[in-house]
Amino acid sequence: MPIRLLVFDMDGTLVDVESSWAHVHHHFGDANPEGLRRFEANEIDDEEFVRSDVRVWWRHRPELTIGEVDAILAGVPLMPGARELFRRLRERPVRTAIISGGIDLLANRLKADLGIDVALANGLAVDPNGRLTGEGIVRVPIHAKEQVLAELQARLGIGPDETASVGNSAIDVGLFRRSRLGVAFLPEDDTVRAAADMVVTEKDLGRVYDAIAPHLDGPGPPVSRR
Repeated sequence: MPIRLLVFDMDGTLVDVESSWAHVHHHFGDANPEGLRRFEANEIDDEEFVRSDVRVWWRHRPELTIGEVDAILAGVPLMPGARELFRRLRERPVRTAIISGGIDLLANRLKADLGIDVALANGLAVDPNGRLTGEGIVRVPIHAKEQVLAELQARLGIGPDETASVGNSAIDVGLFRRSRLGVAFLPEDDTVRAAADMVVTEKDLGRVYDAIAPHLDGPGPPVSRR
């Protein structure tokens, strides 16, 4: 049975930054180590983790707007090979999706830019003037990607045996479990490697296409060697 749905993590996979949230921190020359520590210790949930991130930004820009965050994220670079990968995927009968705990402003930009079918990521609540309220919109709990994928598969009528997923970190292992093929792209550690069916260590998303192409339906475009 061919793969009909290909799901991607975003941060560290589709884009060449470890975290879209941390990218905004770095813009302000700051970080959120305490929020990360408390989240990893299960002392706070996803919503409070977002609030703690926004509080870091407010230290530098109390009136921060969603437009300003969008402009900061415009500087996030694509992962090498991303455009070629999606150009080739658009010529095959496969749906594509982002499932990310990152910021939806970036995910939606990638959706439009690369021709991705579905983008699921987390957002930032704003007031009528576009200023951040401090609250988050959590669509993808960081440790529940598997459940988000299950809901997407049900909505699209596509089963796990028709799904492949691509990610780089331990929180993407849930995607692998809910897929026939799991591809570890630039895996962060041996946990990710061990959970995947395929591993790509070259910093070129085009290699992901080479890995999954035999499992896609249709003839596919010629492989460029330039």
